[in-house]
Amino acid sequence: MTTKTTPSSLPTALDHLIARSVERAGGWIGFDRFMALALYAPGLGYYANTLAKFGHMPSSGSDFVTAPELTPMFGQTLAAQVAEALEKTGTDTVWEFGAGSGALAVQLLHALDGMGRGDVRYRIVDLSGTLRERQQQALAGHAGRVEWLNELPESMQGVVVGNEVLDAMPVQLLARAGGQWFERGVVRNASDDGWAWADRATELRPPVEVPGEHDYLTEIHPQAKAFVATLADRLKKGAAFLIDYGFPEAEYYHPQRHMGTVMCHRGHKADGDPLSDVGYKDITAHVDFTGVALAGQDAGLAVLGYTSQARFLLNCGLLGLMEKGTVAERGMAARLIHEHEMGELFKVVGFAVGEAWDAMGFRQGDRSHTL
Repeated sequence: MTTKTTPSSLPTALDHLIARSVERAGGWIGFDRFMALALYAPGLGYYANTLAKFGHMPSSGSDFVTAPELTPMFGQTLAAQVAEALEKTGTDTVWEFGAGSGALAVQLLHALDGMGRGDVRYRIVDLSGTLRERQQQALAGHAGRVEWLNELPESMQGVVVGNEVLDAMPVQLLARAGGQWFERGVVRNASDDGWAWADRATELRPPVEVPGEHDYLTEIHPQAKAFVATLADRLKKGAAFLIDYGFPEAEYYHPQRHMGTVMCHRGHKADGDPLSDVGYKDITAHVDFTGVALAGQDAGLAVLGYTSQARFLLNCGLLGLMEKGTVAERGMAARLIHEHEMGELFKVVGFAVGEAWDAMGFRQGDRSHTL
């Protein structure tokens, strides 16, 4: 069945690229393929083009703000957990995935230097050439310690950090209508040269049964799980901390969450239409943290813990930093932990190679039992 259509704002090179992909696939592609092209097509996708993305206000031309852009206290606090993990694992390298503007890398390196860890090396894995240029400018003062890679190496050691990385990984859409399950994909809408939703019957299902017979839309996350499994395979010694917005499985696939979680961001405004303005706005989906934790565990990693961003940062000493800040600085940092801001929606999951230890970020308020 075919549902609502949404015209593209204008014919772009990215539209033509996606159209060729749809044509080669027989007229229909899954949403995961559409999302991958919209975000990562070389030179054209949202994360591969030159448009501004990160910033405090729409006037900067940016689309959204992440925690490191909000306040340096985010990276300074996270550095305490990173330093502990480096010591516990006997490693000397930090690996960051999807480093954005480079703000988090700057904050971590500066804080680690202040802890006497000037020996720490930094490796950034990022697919975006344009963002790499911005990161290199931000990290010019640490140029001798930072290296960029286009993909995961076959073998690595160190502490991995990923802030808002999993939510940008392509997802598959599953729609239940009339008691039947369909995979929701994308077709070309010839009437207005835009894109339309189209559903195909599928054997795919959410990881848990969704009670009821009402219509229901949700996502599954094979790419995020594959990423964690690959990371587990290649990380020979070390730990990983992934920070993102999302829920455990029971909340993610709750019967009342029937509209899914796919969301777009442009000009600091959110909308739920990924088929319009393709390449000009971010497309994300909330993270299924149960699936992420199981993927890591099944691949041999130990789960260090899972908790809210607020509890994690408080455990790592954020309040002590806030006490030293100005009123304005404390106000920005408070957004990291306020329940109605980032504090509750964002979660942190930690992994270790080998045996787990009592990681500081999860010492109080660990929610691993909810996964």
